[in-house]
Amino acid sequence: MKIKLLVMDVDGTLTDGKIYIGPDGETMKAFYAQDGFGIVAARRAGVVPVIITGRRSEIVARRAEELGVTELYQGETDKLTRLRAVAAQYGASPAEIACIGDDLNDLPMLAYAGVTACPRDAAAEVREAVGFVCPRNGGAGAVRDFIDLLRREGRL
Repeated sequence: MKIKLLVMDVDGTLTDGKIYIGPDGETMKAFYAQDGFGIVAARRAGVVPVIITGRRSEIVARRAEELGVTELYQGETDKLTRLRAVAAQYGASPAEIACIGDDLNDLPMLAYAGVTACPRDAAAEVREAVGFVCPRNGGAGAVRDFIDLLRREGRL
């Protein structure tokens, strides 16, 4: 079945999970270029990329804009409720949702989605719950690994 939504967490998934905070607030996050290339390729293939994250960050908003990600939800304490709303908006069944996350707050989304993955360095409970553990860490190509798997399987 083709994927309609690619749902991604940020800290620990699209980034290495480090949060740099200076006297004026968050100052930096590092994103992996290959992840971005994969997200753009998935979007061009008709998949809607969705970012759902618990933190708020102008840095994330800027990166999402660069990648053409219009479905960006920050400060989400209940990620599953947000995912269900986005799925309803796009008419996507759970089987048409691919989701990647790295920590306990991502587990409800991962349990809902039909195709799931996590970075190699995800929390143990997450690694046990997903269908695919990426060979690379968060912020080091894990999202690209997942997108490449979906492409190889003909789901994009």
